[in-house]
Amino acid sequence: MAKSATVRARVEPQLKEEAESVLQALGLNPTAAITLYYEQIVRRGGIPFELALPNATTRKAMRSAERGRVIRAHDADDLLARLNVDE
Repeated sequence: MAKSATVRARVEPQLKEEAESVLQALGLNPTAAITLYYEQIVRRGGIPFELALPNATTRKAMRSAERGRVIRAHDADDLLARLNVDE
């Protein structure tokens, strides 16, 4: 089937430039990438990646980062302990 429909979207110029640079490295042009994305939406019956709100642990870490707080830890268990998070 010939491509005859047009999709238009407005994005920030910097985002467009960076995304198209990645696509070029992958050997894709924006039209091919959008076509692949639409095909995956149809095949999966939804967005082809997880869309979820951050959990409590992630929200706490994000708030700390926004305040400029840095937490240094030896490993994931140490980090969770320093965040006072129950596993």
